[in-house]
Amino acid sequence: MVIIAKTKIKCLFFDFWGTIVENGLFPSPSRRAQRIFRIDMPFSDYIVRFEKAFMTSKVETLTEAFHNVAKEFDVKPPEFVYDTLVGMWNKNTFLSKPFAETIEVLEEMKKSYKLVLISNTDNLSIPQLLDKFDLKKYFDAVVLSCDIGLLKTDKKMFQYALKQVKLKNSEVIMVGDAIPTDVEGAKNAGIKAILVDRRDTREFEPKIPSLKELKSKLEEV
Repeated sequence: MVIIAKTKIKCLFFDFWGTIVENGLFPSPSRRAQRIFRIDMPFSDYIVRFEKAFMTSKVETLTEAFHNVAKEFDVKPPEFVYDTLVGMWNKNTFLSKPFAETIEVLEEMKKSYKLVLISNTDNLSIPQLLDKFDLKKYFDAVVLSCDIGLLKTDKKMFQYALKQVKLKNSEVIMVGDAIPTDVEGAKNAGIKAILVDRRDTREFEPKIPSLKELKSKLEEV
């Protein structure tokens, strides 16, 4: 009998929104933007195009970012709509905060693993929150879609993150709350994933109800 040794996990990739930091608004800002823009299509189709337009390049202002979205969907809202969108997005950033267990879990995981933050995001929101809550110190690398022009649905984003920590895909586990981007995106790059399902609404394994269960789940995968 040939026994194949289990690859040692050396690094954890963490998503940001909904995983380590709670959105300040519910429904999420992306869903609110769809409603404000009056874009009539399934959210699963909308969000891919929204994130590509809003989160794959750097902008000077949120107004510029929302104009990119309007161009992507060929909509021409009156100017006051952009003020509404910017106000909503800023309110979410202002009210967002780490989940209650986040800091404790990051501190504990940091003792045993390299940590990487990997997120689809604009260039104005996450940097504010990383500074506000002093989160950057926990991560060996921060990989943001706005910096590299890629989304997590593209395996190249995960491959880029692997290069930052000089590891193989078999040595990493992705931790995130979204199946299309975090779970399937990681899978496309040959990386295993653990789903954070705080409302217990998704059929997927392995999953955890919060980051508090991450340590025990890591021992199982």
